[in-house]
Amino acid sequence: MSGSPQQFLGFLLGSTYRRISTAFARALKPYDITPEQWSVLLMIVDRSGINQKEVAAAAAKDQPTTARIVELLLKKGFITKSLNQNDRRAFLLYPTDEGKQLIEDTVALERQVLSSAVTGLTEEQLEQLRVMLEHIYHNTANTPQE
Repeated sequence: MSGSPQQFLGFLLGSTYRRISTAFARALKPYDITPEQWSVLLMIVDRSGINQKEVAAAAAKDQPTTARIVELLLKKGFITKSLNQNDRRAFLLYPTDEGKQLIEDTVALERQVLSSAVTGLTEEQLEQLRVMLEHIYHNTANTPQE
């Protein structure tokens, strides 16, 4: 079988994600945060008092990756953590004012990057795409992680 990699759905999904992520990373550069860190911070701003395990599950990241991102966000002063009184092994994560402000200042950048990426698609096509991607995402939930 020959042809270009763009003919293969997996390649196309990966390449598209990387292009969008690169564009968002460029937009976030002045804020000293990566898209990966931004998505975790967004979750902590959204669900103040969330624990690290919940962040990992919601972000679909493994525990070591999540721990690394949380440590970076702590170092940068975007979040704080406190001991969970109900489970002494778990820390609760809270956004700082600086972290909240960063999300407030950058959420529009994320929308602009995505808006630019989907230019030319109708609302109906976007909804179909979202439904299809969600379906693929759920179908792959039980595949082994790297």
